[in-house]
Amino acid sequence: MEGMAGQKSSLTWAVNIAALLLVVLWTIPTLGLFVSSFRDRDQIAASGWWKSFSAAEQTGFVRTGTDDDATQDGALYVLEGNVVTEGQTLTAWGTSARAPAEFAPGDTTTIEDGWELTVAEDGSYRLTSAQPFDMSRGERIFTTTTVPPKFTTDNYRQVLTADGLGRAFMNTMTVTIPATIIPILIAAFAAYALAWMQFPGRALLTAAVVGLLVVPLQVALIPLLRFHNEIGIGKGYLGIWLAHTGFGLPLAVYLLRNYMAGLPREVIESARVDGATEFQIFRRIILPLSFPALASFAIFQFLWVWNDLLVATVFLGNTREQLVMTAMLREMMGSRGGEWEILATSAFISILVPLIVFFAMQRYLVRGLLAGSVKGG
Repeated sequence: MEGMAGQKSSLTWAVNIAALLLVVLWTIPTLGLFVSSFRDRDQIAASGWWKSFSAAEQTGFVRTGTDDDATQDGALYVLEGNVVTEGQTLTAWGTSARAPAEFAPGDTTTIEDGWELTVAEDGSYRLTSAQPFDMSRGERIFTTTTVPPKFTTDNYRQVLTADGLGRAFMNTMTVTIPATIIPILIAAFAAYALAWMQFPGRALLTAAVVGLLVVPLQVALIPLLRFHNEIGIGKGYLGIWLAHTGFGLPLAVYLLRNYMAGLPREVIESARVDGATEFQIFRRIILPLSFPALASFAIFQFLWVWNDLLVATVFLGNTREQLVMTAMLREMMGSRGGEWEILATSAFISILVPLIVFFAMQRYLVRGLLAGSVKGG
């Protein structure tokens, strides 16, 4: 029969396809953000990231010189120059905004007052007239050019050398590390008590923890800040540590309690028969076996606190000395938030540390799973 031990389920292919689709849905936008971080503002505005690996088409215009720049070649007055810059290839040109690609490179056209304009394939133009030029502004030449793929590290240089970024990084580390460790310590004790200790009201406390999971943190921000001010904490590191601890505890207790409740009862009962105290059982048995759950929550909490902007703004402040990474990057993007190249670059700089933490904890997570396995008798 399908689904029995030792037999492969017929739904395995559906699970694999669903997992593949989830990976693709997450990977493609991330890849696009990564590619965009190496493009400048004009390239991002002109084309999508998927076109960055092929030549991009650009339109624009340049002006010829004026009558002061003209030279005389026999009976003709001549203006010469070039309509392309280094790396550009001219594909078409024109003399009006309505038809910017009317002529091909090498063509000649006659414009006002009998002037003849020729634009060569290399972008050099030659404007000739039998009479002296009389214009204070040059004639516009509209161009259509192709530009080869171009990537730059200027965005990263701008972000990494921004004034105050180092201080913001240290502020973020100062907020994130304690705000990750404190809730884990408190939640581990609480989860053990709710899972393995008998006391009145345990079921009500468990239900209260589940209920707190659905409370939006935005509802509690202002009341909690007012409470901090009333008891003298104010805005500072202690206040934001307590805030993140309070917001993270319900999920931490819920996850750890469910995991600890599933541990083998025989192991814990045997330790109690041998005379182990509750604290010894917790420290020597529960914690080592619960390391996978502890590592999982540590990853979630670290990512949440590291990427947080709202809680940091409310409980830490907006002065230059108090800005965290997310607030610093927000300031760099400007008031209108139109610097997409800075946004893409900042995103990858800000996720560097979380990626390191994730892969490091993933290794210990696997080790904890193996160490916490219980062999059958």
